[in-house]
Amino acid sequence: MKFIQSSQVILLLTVFTAFAGDAVNGKFSGYMFGDYYWVAANHRSSIQDMNGFWIRRIYFTYDRALKNGFSTRLRFEMSQPGDFTSSAKAAPFVKDAYLKYKTGNTQILMGMSPTPTWDLIEHTWGYRSVEKTPLDLQKFGSSRDFGVAIKGRLDKEGKADYHFMLGNGSSNKNEANKGKKVMLAIGLHPTANIIIQAYGDWNDNPGDNDWYTAQAFAAYKSKKARVGVQFAHQVRNVANGTDLNLDIASFFAVLKTSPKTALFGRIDHSFDPNPKGEGISYIPFDKTAESTFIVGGLDLTPIPNVHLMPNLELVVYGQNDAGITPDTDAIPRVTFYYKF
Repeated sequence: MKFIQSSQVILLLTVFTAFAGDAVNGKFSGYMFGDYYWVAANHRSSIQDMNGFWIRRIYFTYDRALKNGFSTRLRFEMSQPGDFTSSAKAAPFVKDAYLKYKTGNTQILMGMSPTPTWDLIEHTWGYRSVEKTPLDLQKFGSSRDFGVAIKGRLDKEGKADYHFMLGNGSSNKNEANKGKKVMLAIGLHPTANIIIQAYGDWNDNPGDNDWYTAQAFAAYKSKKARVGVQFAHQVRNVANGTDLNLDIASFFAVLKTSPKTALFGRIDHSFDPNPKGEGISYIPFDKTAESTFIVGGLDLTPIPNVHLMPNLELVVYGQNDAGITPDTDAIPRVTFYYKF
């Protein structure tokens, strides 16, 4: 395992060193975020009172413009397991690796690129450093896939746009089945401040285990404030069993109170137990009961691109089929985030 991690680091350094010689034609960037956390209360008694520092994400990115509308991106990510049991070191892996061709208002991306599942929502929420967007958090899909994506405007004024992708459906892992995943998002921008998006996908999994997702999102965005609402429904076919239907509703608000401070808050309600809940990194959910997730905090920006964000995450559960209400989860944190 140590040999594998060392090899990955050497590969990462080799690639970036090779690019550095031609950096004049490209751009390096990245960011890093993590927390000091305290599990003040949890439905899992084994992790209650655990506390410490961790790095949740590091990105190193190289962007380069080529010729005749072509450009490319290579991004590596490093993260820690966040399962409260593993002691593994952060290991790098490829997050983005694509060639982009742009002509007019149309972009074609070939390779590993962002999916339309929550790309717009994540940018509008603006606090990925604090927490993932609802579908990302609850494992309804993936932020990346390997395939071909086409995105652009549907009109000259830019009031309607689209993002279509045909991918393997296996995130940034190797293709392991014959099926593919089809994703489509249609966005409307009736004014400069209003965003509306409809999204749907079909993941052709092996056997009769396909997944279908439908999502609606609307937001108001200005220099002073952002407000967004979201609803998603997912059907997970179960071969020779009962299909699983999952619903999520979410609301968030961000208020910039001064040039260096902002308040943020979000509430997600999962109407159904998430069978993958216990595997959610950094904040495992009970998998037997519906849940309401709440996060709120203060964003302090002492200098540009540096953020200190004290925040609190809560998960409140409903009663499960056994008539038991799991204990509430409470995790106070101080999150740090910086870009370079």
